[in-house]
Amino acid sequence: MSILISATVNPMTILYSVLVLFVLALILGVALAVCGKKFAVKEDERISQVREHLSGANCGACGYAGCDAFAKALVEEGADINSCSATAVEHKQEIAKILGTSVSGEETIVVVACRGGHDALDKYEYMGYGNCRSMELLGGGRKICKWGCLGMGSCADSCPEHAVKVNDGGYAEVDQSKCIACGKCINACPKRLIKRIPKSAKIYVACSNCMKGVKDTKAICKNACLACGLCARVCPNHAIEMVNNLPVIDYDKCTGCGLCKEKCPAKCIVSVE
Repeated sequence: MSILISATVNPMTILYSVLVLFVLALILGVALAVCGKKFAVKEDERISQVREHLSGANCGACGYAGCDAFAKALVEEGADINSCSATAVEHKQEIAKILGTSVSGEETIVVVACRGGHDALDKYEYMGYGNCRSMELLGGGRKICKWGCLGMGSCADSCPEHAVKVNDGGYAEVDQSKCIACGKCINACPKRLIKRIPKSAKIYVACSNCMKGVKDTKAICKNACLACGLCARVCPNHAIEMVNNLPVIDYDKCTGCGLCKEKCPAKCIVSVE
């Protein structure tokens, strides 16, 4: 024999329960809003002011996640405004006024210190994934010249402004009209061939080969520096010094006369374009 027990629920009980929960939720909501407003951490108004003057590139070259994070670091952590290459000097000066600091240094541009490309001999035919970093893992890359541009475009892939490309010559080049000098391409290049030079510079050394001697150098790259030192000898301002078989330009002394470029037998001193 089974016993069936039927139970009925009073509708008013359900209604009262819902009302009680609603009132509790309302009270807690109001309490949270009041506490949130009372205990909220106020953001320094200078952060938004600084942010307005940053370039907005969000490139991360300054070492922070983006311009918002960098603006906060400038105000709260005393970060260096010169870490941002994408922001114009006049805007940096406005930021310095807001922060009560000063701006030092000159704006820079980036250039590729190699024009080997197809004129630099390969030591093997690369059949793997099309990326300089992956190629570098295989015997230091396909070029016999261990300083040579691999031409697979890791720098171009990293550029947020599409200012870098691998040209028909097989080496990377920078379109200065698009470049914001964020430095992402510098970090992307496994050969460290992309360099910063002052924005006012007229010329640069488009080679990173540290070998010496015409025979050995020309055997691996037609466009390599010969380390002859003629550029240093003809410079009227003594702005060039040979370091590790490569000419190094002191841009504080260089007037951009172009005599070194004219006399270079390898034609590896080129104009900024």
